[in-house]
Amino acid sequence: MAELRLDWEKVERARAAAAEIAADTEEKLSGHTTVTVERAIARLFGVDGVDAHDVPLPNRLVEVLLEKELLGHGAAYYIGRAALAEGLSPQQFAEAVADDRIDPARLKPVDRFELKLWIDQTADRSMEKIRDNRLKREAELERYGEHGGPLLYVIVATGNIYEDIVQAQAAVKQGADIIAVIRSTGQSLLDYVPYGASTEGFGGTMATQENFRLMRAALDESGAEVGRYIRLCNYCSGLCMPEIAVMGALERLDVMLNDALYGILFRDINMQRTLIDQSFSRMINGAAGIIINTGEDNYLTTADAYEEAHTVLASQFINEQFAKKAGMPEEQMGLGHAFEMDPEFENSFVYELAQAQMARQIFPHAPLKYMPPTKFKTGNIFQSHVQDTLFNMIAVLSKQKIHLLGMLTEAIHTPFMSDRALALENARYVARSMAALADDLEIKEGGLMEQRADFVLSKALDLLQNIQADGIFHTLAEGKFAGIRRDPDGGKGLDGVLAQEEGYYNPFIKLCLDEEAEIAAALLEKREERNA
Repeated sequence: MAELRLDWEKVERARAAAAEIAADTEEKLSGHTTVTVERAIARLFGVDGVDAHDVPLPNRLVEVLLEKELLGHGAAYYIGRAALAEGLSPQQFAEAVADDRIDPARLKPVDRFELKLWIDQTADRSMEKIRDNRLKREAELERYGEHGGPLLYVIVATGNIYEDIVQAQAAVKQGADIIAVIRSTGQSLLDYVPYGASTEGFGGTMATQENFRLMRAALDESGAEVGRYIRLCNYCSGLCMPEIAVMGALERLDVMLNDALYGILFRDINMQRTLIDQSFSRMINGAAGIIINTGEDNYLTTADAYEEAHTVLASQFINEQFAKKAGMPEEQMGLGHAFEMDPEFENSFVYELAQAQMARQIFPHAPLKYMPPTKFKTGNIFQSHVQDTLFNMIAVLSKQKIHLLGMLTEAIHTPFMSDRALALENARYVARSMAALADDLEIKEGGLMEQRADFVLSKALDLLQNIQADGIFHTLAEGKFAGIRRDPDGGKGLDGVLAQEEGYYNPFIKLCLDEEAEIAAALLEKREERNA
C-alpha cells in the first residue's frame, strides 16, 4: 500500500522526546537494583530448584542476603565469594544458605581482582546456553524459511500444561505460527516463580521453567511434522519479569510479553520496581534473540480507542526508546496496538487502517503485534466473525508482522479448538485473497486517513513533550495513560527496590549488551542486503 504522507519532522521530535524520557528515567533509577533482578542473576549462575519447604532457592538466597543487609552488593558478589572462599558452586551455596549451613556475612575475604575474574568467566560460560538457543532458532528459521504474510498467533489457556500441549499441537496443524501460553490469572503479582510442571491454573497456565521446556519440546515435534518453525510465547511481565525472561532464554522461547508500563497501569506494581526490572529483562530478551511484545493494546480496553489513540502511539515511542536503552535491535521490538474502535462508529475501519499504517511506517523494522477486537464483542458470533475479518484485512493491508487472531466466541467462553480452526481459516483466506492488494492501492493525499494520522501524531507529540517536561512518574500519577492514576511511592513491590552499594556488580549487563550489539550488526547487514 502506498504510504501515508506523514510529517516526519513531528515523528523525529516525538522520538527525541521519548529518548529524553527514557534517559531521564534511567538516570533517576540508576544505582538501584531489585530483589527479582538479583534472583535473575542467581538463576543465570545456575541456581534452581526449591528448598525443603518448596520455596524457590533463588528466593531463599536473595531473602537471606536482604535480611542481613547484604543484597546491595549484589548476588553475584556473594556467589563469587562462596566459590573462591568455600569452593561451593552457585547451586551448592544457595542450598547451604537455605539450610542455614552457611552465613553469607561470614564468608572469608577474597581478593577483589580474583573475585571479578571468577564472576566474569563464570557469567560468560552461563551465557553459552542462551547463545546456543538463539543460534538454533536462527538455524531452524533458515532451514524452514518464513511465509510471506503475518505470523498467525493463537493462544492456549487451559490451566493444565499437558492439555495446553494437546491444544497447541492441534493449532499448529491448523496453521498457527506462534503459540502463546496464557499465564494463570494473578501470577504477575507473585513475587516468586512456581517450580515444576503445573496442572492447575485459573484463566491460564502457570509460567514455570518446566512448563516452558515441555511446550518447547512439543512445538519442536509438531514443527518438524508440518515443516515450519513454530514460535513459543509467554509472559515476562509482573513482579518476576527478569527471572521469567531468564527462564525463557534458557528454554528457547521466541516471543515474550514485556512492556515498560503495563504492570504499573494494569497490575498496580510500583513504577520504580517495574521500570528497573523491565530494563534488565529486555537485556536478557535482546541477547536471547527473543521478540518482546509491548502492551499498548491494553490501554484501549479502559479508554476510548478513537479519543485515546495518541496514547498508544506515544507509548510505542517510549517502549522503543526503553528497548534501545537496553540494547535491543528494532527487529525484536514487537510494539503493540489493537483494533478496538466501536463498530457502530462511522468510518471506524478507516481510522483503524490509518493507525495501523502509521505505526507500520514510523516503526518500519519492528515486528508490530496487532491485537484483535475484544472490547465490543458480544454473544453474536456472526457479527464477531465479521469484526475479526475486518481486523484481518487491516493486518494484511498494512503488513503487520505478528497477527493475534480474534475468536468468534470471544465474549462467550475460552476458545474451543474448533474456534481456533475457524479463526485460522479466516486469516489465511484473507491473506491469500488479498495478497497483492496493498501494492495496488494508493492513499488519497489530504484524505481522511492522512488527516487522522496527522491528528493522532500531533496529539502524541504534545503528550510526549509534556511527559518530557514533567517526567514519567508525574505523568503516570496524573493518569495520562489508559485513564489510570498510580502513586510513584505506591503499588506492589516497592519494598523489593534497594540502592546498590559501592562495588555492586552485575556481569550480565555487559555480556547482554555485547551479545545484542553482535545481533544488531548481523540484522543491519541483512537489512542492507534486502535494500540493495
